[in-house]
Amino acid sequence: MAHSRLYDQEARIMVVDDESDMAAMLQRLLTRRTRWQVKVCNSAEEALDQLEEWRPEVVITDVKMKGMDGLSLLNEIKRLDSSISVIIITGFGTIEMAVSAVKEGAYDFFEKPFENDRLKNAVVRALERTRLIQENRRLQEGLTGPSSSHGFVGSSPALQRVLAVIEQVADTNATVLIRGPSGTGKELAAQAIHRLSSRGSRPMVTINCPAVPEHILESELFGYKKGAFTGATSDKEGLFLTANHSTILLDEIGDIPITIQTKLLRVLQEKEVRPLGSTVTKRIDVRVIASTNQDLEKKIRDGEFREDLFFRLNVVTITMPTLDEMREDIPELAHHFLRRYAREYGKDGLSFSREAMEYLLNRNWLGNVRELKHAVQRAVLFAKNGKVDPCDFEEERADSVPCENFHFRVLMRQPYNQAKSRLVEMFTKRYVTAALEAHGGNVSRAAKSSGMERQSFQRLMRRYEIRSGDFK
Repeated sequence: MAHSRLYDQEARIMVVDDESDMAAMLQRLLTRRTRWQVKVCNSAEEALDQLEEWRPEVVITDVKMKGMDGLSLLNEIKRLDSSISVIIITGFGTIEMAVSAVKEGAYDFFEKPFENDRLKNAVVRALERTRLIQENRRLQEGLTGPSSSHGFVGSSPALQRVLAVIEQVADTNATVLIRGPSGTGKELAAQAIHRLSSRGSRPMVTINCPAVPEHILESELFGYKKGAFTGATSDKEGLFLTANHSTILLDEIGDIPITIQTKLLRVLQEKEVRPLGSTVTKRIDVRVIASTNQDLEKKIRDGEFREDLFFRLNVVTITMPTLDEMREDIPELAHHFLRRYAREYGKDGLSFSREAMEYLLNRNWLGNVRELKHAVQRAVLFAKNGKVDPCDFEEERADSVPCENFHFRVLMRQPYNQAKSRLVEMFTKRYVTAALEAHGGNVSRAAKSSGMERQSFQRLMRRYEIRSGDFK
């Protein structure tokens, strides 16, 4: 999730401080050029009273307050909801207090006076943490949203509009034209229409029009009589007759040749078919759904598609949204595919790292949901240590290629300031981790070898959630 996006999104932040001037300053700072809601509480007790009803995503609390102190409030918040990120501020900071706060589960620790921009950036990162944890929790509990019953995953407005149309037209006999780029789920939409209709108990017949050669397509659609052509040694029932009292999906109808378009138009108009080599027509009751990723209007202008056939097909049009138009569904879709392929490849318990989810949210998906599915499938195959990292999405992966090189190519697709911030973060995390590895988790020696004060080194560890115990 990009920082600039979070400033433009609504968020709930609670400030807890018994100094009214400090609380008011923080409220002004956090609401300036953001859409964040900030609730001020003048005591820890008041914060706990408000917590259940208001549900903040981030809490900023002072340590020294009358009554319950900030560290006790931190413990209560973690007991009630561990996804809430808590930032501690104090005017009486010590290394021991900072270590204690982080051990108790604080996301970050600031001494007064602090830099306003640093605090605000910490709130952004804390929001990212809270939302990813809550999204993971929701997905692990299987709450996939109202659209899952129709075979779709997601709850974005763009997808919900399509699902509403599907539900409206499903139990009718109206011809439906489903449009949209490759990978947007046109066939899935057709299946949902058929399944929700009165014909749903019968199998839907699907033909991929461009996959069938022209000289075979006609006989596949309409059937033939024995002796109709060389090799026709027996009667064959066409797909329209096979689909009688059911639904036929003409997938990628824009590729049907003009000669067959004329015969298809007659079938749609007369509701009857005549097999090749026969003089007898047969009545049919077939619901027709067509799909295309092409510009049919341009094909009409170029003389490649019959206008009257277009009007006959275009009774109801459903345009499938691109993944870019339903970007908020990416985490849910990604987790859906992750669970599927983790089970398939025997990697249950696999999860996305924060950087991996950022990569998925920031990448362009020209192949839409299908491309996302294949990317997650590939990442599951390559993932190690229970986590999917950004480099696991490498299309031409080699284990000798450092993950940082892949990170850099991803960063080049982002705005300069955002890319610079992420690159500094990646470098710092790598540097601090390497220093701790080199000194067996000894923070004092790692800080000294880095030319830093121990306290400054620990701040970086807290900011990036790096724990010395992991290196001992």
